Amino acid sequence: MLRRWWPFSGTMKSVLTHSSLLVKPTTPFALSLQSLRKNPILHNYQNIRGCCSPMSSSSSSSIWKPSPAFVPSSPYTPLMQNPSPAQTRSFSSEVSSHSSSGEIHVIVGPMFAGKTTTLLRRIKNESSNGRKVAVIKSSKDSRYALDSIVTHDGEKLPCWPLPDLLSFRQKIGIEAYNQLQVIGIDEAQFFEDLYDFCRRAADHDGKTVIVAGLDGDYLRRSFGSVLEIIPLADTVTKLTARCELCSKRAFFTLRKTQETETELIGGAEVYMPVCRKHYVSGQVVKEATKSVLEETQTVQECRGAVL
Repeated sequence: MLRRWWPFSGTMKSVLTHSSLLVKPTTPFALSLQSLRKNPILHNYQNIRGCCSPMSSSSSSSIWKPSPAFVPSSPYTPLMQNPSPAQTRSFSSEVSSHSSSGEIHVIVGPMFAGKTTTLLRRIKNESSNGRKVAVIKSSKDSRYALDSIVTHDGEKLPCWPLPDLLSFRQKIGIEAYNQLQVIGIDEAQFFEDLYDFCRRAADHDGKTVIVAGLDGDYLRRSFGSVLEIIPLADTVTKLTARCELCSKRAFFTLRKTQETETELIGGAEVYMPVCRKHYVSGQVVKEATKSVLEETQTVQECRGAVL
């Protein structure tokens, strides 16, 4: 049978490994001419044949050896053996752009879970590492101070109180914004443009954005745009508080008052963290109380109408 010698190389070893060829366990590999013709991977047989030369005219087995100048043709040659300076610069710029991409970290949980405390700790760590930071909070939240974010324990940090996030660049100035590396956002549930701001800051401006906010309202429904940025986030931290009624882990926020609006800013006088059991029982009690109050009001109105 007429056979051809195939040059041994790492590239062709991979091709031979994944093909259905029958080869001898010697080097160089011996491939049958019939196998070369049939295998679709080695469709460049004519090129291979042309680059081979006979070992000797007196050889009785018609064995061929590869030419010293043989270089496997496409698709086996490298895509770019000797990159030009322009190609090198292009590759370097792509790597630089990727390495400067930003990050988004989300901190969620019920009230009194330590979200603002966690945010402050991360911001201070970033600042101590020499990074330029800024903190934003909603101007709706003026419980403790207007120009500072304040934890329930009294810890404070200066911030930018804003009605929306997209105005931050203009407020702080373009030059100052470009120098920023880390942006913290507290009470994120109050910002309707949270998704657009975080996406632009991280994806296009290379900022690290740390977001803290409620993931659910007092009815355990999605609150604001906080849950919408989770698909954008690098990390998501779910914090829990301690149930005021049984001291177990609290995942939910129970409103103590009868107000029904979603945005009702308040502290311990309005809200308390509770476990699942006491959230459900608390809602039952609230509904019962609400029904009693409505019936009492209706009775009083009827008596007033009679009198």
